[in-house]
Amino acid sequence: MKVTHIPFQETGFFSEIMHHYLEQNKNLKTFYNNFPNLEGFQNQIVEKEKSFSLENRTILANALTQQYDEFSISEATKENIKLLRKKETFTITTGHQLNLFTGPLYFLYKIFSTINLCEELADKFPDKNFVPIYWMATEDHDFEEINYFNFDGKKVAWNRKDGGAVGRFSTEGLEEVFQVFSNHLGNSKNAEYLKNLFSKGYLEHQNLADATRFIANEIFKTYGLIIVDGDDTQLKRVFAPFMKQELQEETSFTSVTKSVEELEKNYKIQVNPREINLFYLGDDFRERIIFENDIYKVNNTDITFTKDKILAEVTNNPLVFSPNVIMRPLYQEVILPNLCYIGGGGELAYWLELKAYFDKVEVPFPILLLRNSVQVISEKQARKLDKLNISKKKLFLNQYDLISQKVVANTDIETDFSDKIKYLKSQFKDLKEVAQKTDVTFLNAVNAQEKKQIKGLENLEKRLLKAEKRRQKDLVDRITLLQNEILPNESLEERQRNFSNYYLEYGASFLSILKEELKPLQLKFTILEI
Repeated sequence: MKVTHIPFQETGFFSEIMHHYLEQNKNLKTFYNNFPNLEGFQNQIVEKEKSFSLENRTILANALTQQYDEFSISEATKENIKLLRKKETFTITTGHQLNLFTGPLYFLYKIFSTINLCEELADKFPDKNFVPIYWMATEDHDFEEINYFNFDGKKVAWNRKDGGAVGRFSTEGLEEVFQVFSNHLGNSKNAEYLKNLFSKGYLEHQNLADATRFIANEIFKTYGLIIVDGDDTQLKRVFAPFMKQELQEETSFTSVTKSVEELEKNYKIQVNPREINLFYLGDDFRERIIFENDIYKVNNTDITFTKDKILAEVTNNPLVFSPNVIMRPLYQEVILPNLCYIGGGGELAYWLELKAYFDKVEVPFPILLLRNSVQVISEKQARKLDKLNISKKKLFLNQYDLISQKVVANTDIETDFSDKIKYLKSQFKDLKEVAQKTDVTFLNAVNAQEKKQIKGLENLEKRLLKAEKRRQKDLVDRITLLQNEILPNESLEERQRNFSNYYLEYGASFLSILKEELKPLQLKFTILEI
């Protein structure tokens, strides 16, 4: 096996705001706290230790013990839950939607990044304990984002009625999905493992949250991973003071709006806050809370509250309140002794909008770490890349640009018209000097003619390249086929494929390779040739 690391910036798949964050660009300095390096973690430990109470640790450990009550868990996970009661224990957290059968590959990369960072920090800070957390997004309500996964180029989908928090969804109807998936797998030893994992997860558990917990626990229990369901009365009771503040003062809207106004001067904004960033949860709905005419209304329902009644509802029934994308990060940081959130580029982009909000409510803002990102290349694909003389860096080029470069490199014909365009411009420069001695209308005519002829040369250059691509059709087809194999839909495969693709071929060794090779603090993109 060969491992290559390249800067995230060289893949072409990460946003400018992530480039600048990794480079610690001055434009972003005020939007995060400590940077993900050992010095940053040392500072974060001190800050979090001062702010997180033993009482909250007890509540957290008790809630997790109850959440795991019906599950068989490893000794490592049991021990980590116990460790959360101690003041020298801290968490590293990643979050993910309840995608069907873990969804895209990067689900694994997120969690292995989290586990490996805990182990690295334990080595650097031996007097502290570090516990990996997977936060299940059980309260999301966008079912269309999670009701499928891609296997072997096919979409395996679960069709059912949408409505409410996805973690509460019944698993009824997944027998049909299992049959479709099972038919694709075959009967190998690795296929039987995948069938067993899917059937036990979804056919032996009543709701999507429990099914997801079972599957994640089965894959990662050896490493002591703790899975948190935020849809929990005990945990929301800890968060209740912040929900009350949000309802009365619209704190997040004010703070985040100011940050957005600053960030959008240089970057694309990921999410925008609402006046109240809380939902109200029912059995089959999750709707926004709106404040109008001194009344709190639950959108698209007949439910209303006066101020006193909604505050009493938070006290007496906190489970029905659900933080949205703006407040969920705060909820996480209030109930966990957390040091760092590990996420993808899109996630971290919206976390960068939240620093001022955290400062306002006096909760330490966590370190933000871009998760490990991986491209898997088979030995056969690696040999083809070598034959085509395509480097790992070139592989990530836009397909048109990659093909154009390889076609030009493979021809004796001069396809670059840069010298011709330069010569043409020099000729028109002389003509413009003459034109300036006449009148402006003649000068305008010269400028227009220059523009027209340069455009004509550029079009001829494109037509020549197109003709050369036709002549080198075999080369073009080989490059296209190979890049599409490695980067399906001209995108990173981690967003397109499910882990079952690789488990079917490599078995548990695929998970072992990820565990061994992902280095979260390296801050680089990983290419695995296996």
